[in-house]
Amino acid sequence: MNMIASRWQLRTSFIRWSLLLVPLIILLGVVSGQLSGSGSDSAWFSALKMPATYPPGWLFGVVWTVLYALMGFALAIVASAKGARGRGAAVLAFIVQLVLNLAWSPMFFGYHQISGALFLIAVLDVAVIVTIALFWRIRRSAALLMLPYLAWILFATLLNWQILDANRGLDGKQDYSGAIGRYEF
Repeated sequence: MNMIASRWQLRTSFIRWSLLLVPLIILLGVVSGQLSGSGSDSAWFSALKMPATYPPGWLFGVVWTVLYALMGFALAIVASAKGARGRGAAVLAFIVQLVLNLAWSPMFFGYHQISGALFLIAVLDVAVIVTIALFWRIRRSAALLMLPYLAWILFATLLNWQILDANRGLDGKQDYSGAIGRYEF
């Protein structure tokens, strides 16, 4: 059965999906960051030598909040495109890239796996490009909303590589306390 929705029906569908997906994706990003212990309060993270391209710490929270919101709106556009050919594959690709995204913080900050995080973010780069291509086939506006995210994760890939290059000795170091010496009495 072919159904043609009115502009009003399409708009209300997009609004409903947005009200669900935007806060959900932002919340997932926040939870991933909190559970992984991301931030400069870690002795391990504080010991890392940062490249000159590393932005101020406060910028990450601002940028990720905006990017997660844009991702939520992009997914809402695709989700509200009822009957669009390829919609299921596009949503699945989005979920895959989101899981990869959410896994990066625990890999880097929680497990201190700089090289593992670099591999993960390289796979994420490809997954986001695939998602954008699939979104483009359904709604170009959804694909365009994903472009700032792609630009940021490509920059994050560069940062990850530069951090690994400058900190090979701290890659995977789980018991790093920041102490110079350890004395037992």
